Amino acid sequence: MNLKKFLQVTFIVCSLAVLAAPNVNASVPNANTSNSITNEEEPSERAKALLIRLFEIKNMDKTTLTSSDKKALRKELRSMKKEMNASSGLDSKVYISVGAIIIIILLIILLR
Repeated sequence: MNLKKFLQVTFIVCSLAVLAAPNVNASVPNANTSNSITNEEEPSERAKALLIRLFEIKNMDKTTLTSSDKKALRKELRSMKKEMNASSGLDSKVYISVGAIIIIILLIILLR
């Protein structure tokens, strides 16, 4: 291993160690957050109603429906999906921090 590669690997390991160290204590939950997590896991009344309606639609005989009724069902299912995603906090977005972008760029440059 030549000196240039050794210095590159050393720099990457040191920078990752420095950036990962503050996140170690953030993963330990305290007593207050554990109680709020258990309360959030229970589905709300609205979520239960949406699930019941979803199972009703799933078990429904759709061959007898007209095309306009099928469109209405699809529209209802889309709105239910949006509402469930909004209430559960699930987003389809990915956020990358500035530090992560810098590390990725440095890795690309150094490992060429």
